[in-house]
Amino acid sequence: MKRLLIANRGEIAVRIIRAARDLGIETVAVASDADRHAQHALLADTVVNIGPAPATKSYLVPEAIVSAARDSGADAVHPGYGFLSERAAFAAAVADAGLTFVGPDADVIEQMGDKVRARQVAAAAGVPTVPGTPDGVADVAAAVAAARETGYPVMLKAAAGGGGRGIRVVADEAELVAAFPQASGEAASAFGDGRMYLERFVRNARHVEVQVLGDGTDAIHVFERECSLQRRRQKVVEEAPSPGIDERIRAEMTAAAVRLCRQVGYRSAGTCEFLVDDETGEFFFIEMNTRIQVEHPVTELITGIDLVAEQLRIAAGEKLGIRQSDVTARGHAVEFRVCAENPDKNFMPGPGRIAHVHLPGGPWVRTDTWLAPGSQVSPYYDSLVAKVVVWGHDRATALARSRRALSELVIDGVPSTTSLLLELLDEPWFADGSFGTGTLEQWLAQRAATGVSA
Repeated sequence: MKRLLIANRGEIAVRIIRAARDLGIETVAVASDADRHAQHALLADTVVNIGPAPATKSYLVPEAIVSAARDSGADAVHPGYGFLSERAAFAAAVADAGLTFVGPDADVIEQMGDKVRARQVAAAAGVPTVPGTPDGVADVAAAVAAARETGYPVMLKAAAGGGGRGIRVVADEAELVAAFPQASGEAASAFGDGRMYLERFVRNARHVEVQVLGDGTDAIHVFERECSLQRRRQKVVEEAPSPGIDERIRAEMTAAAVRLCRQVGYRSAGTCEFLVDDETGEFFFIEMNTRIQVEHPVTELITGIDLVAEQLRIAAGEKLGIRQSDVTARGHAVEFRVCAENPDKNFMPGPGRIAHVHLPGGPWVRTDTWLAPGSQVSPYYDSLVAKVVVWGHDRATALARSRRALSELVIDGVPSTTSLLLELLDEPWFADGSFGTGTLEQWLAQRAATGVSA
């Protein structure tokens, strides 16, 4: 691998460029008309324009990406996260063009991207899954029959879904009948596939994911991350290790993730996501993300392993250079997603030009961002502008350091969620780690009802 094209933008493109530079690999950025002067375009060795600002006319056009790779002399393509990163057809198109796709093979992406098939693979590997339908349900009648067998409440989920779209929690049959066409329609619009499946809704659940690395033959885990603090099924704060599981669950869950990777011959970095029942201690596989995750830095901080560099090495044909016995965790890390949104106006996005930015620094503070004075926060893309990631020798130290780091962050010109994240740090339930997947939304609802302003 000599020249790498990054088929993405924003902070993840910057992150990949830096990892490639560390390995002596030349980089090619792609940029829409809106991103001609963006940070990732300025950092790369070469930049190729791929079309107008809307993602559907640029970053989501496989032909434009493959053409840019060929024209720039790239020999590999890294998809980052989002956009085309989990499109099996894109991975196949890259391979068909004679280029290396930095990720698993197209058939593995397709297999694990389909939630129903992924559950079947997990079951074959002896990995526990949430009780529910083994196959997709095509219509309301089939959904009603399945729910009667599973028992309410149930979660209705898109078979080809991701990012929290096409999901509904229903308490009874009447709600299911009303929700099914809405969820199916949303899934068909977002993924081109309206199939749904049902699973038992775990009331007191944590969302815990296991980072994995595989070379197609062997696989290892790189411990787990806590991802329960979510708004509209989008993660807001992540940390590693999880404060809500014990060593028994950790050992069993990470072993299950490795079994699953070996079952499919997984190659690259990936994440196996689980629900943990806080009441029983049971854990259930829910899906696999066949790409690098937004929250990967917390794993890097507690293990010292550069996950993006490992992706590049594996894609270049190297075998895993890390044995499971080499992977150790030290201390605690927390990541805060900072978005250009106004939390006091229902998280309304706030595009605009950055007048001034000051990023936090000091010991054990990492800020992954594309922000710079004069940068433009575009209305065409995701509102994530920075990730403030903090390490401490224990969780209490990491949280104290997080308060200092977030207090130093200044973003002028657009609204941001920084003040809300600082407010969150003062909550006792956050400080002691006693939260689940519904806690943040409950807190936000109470906050809105009482008129509290960040």
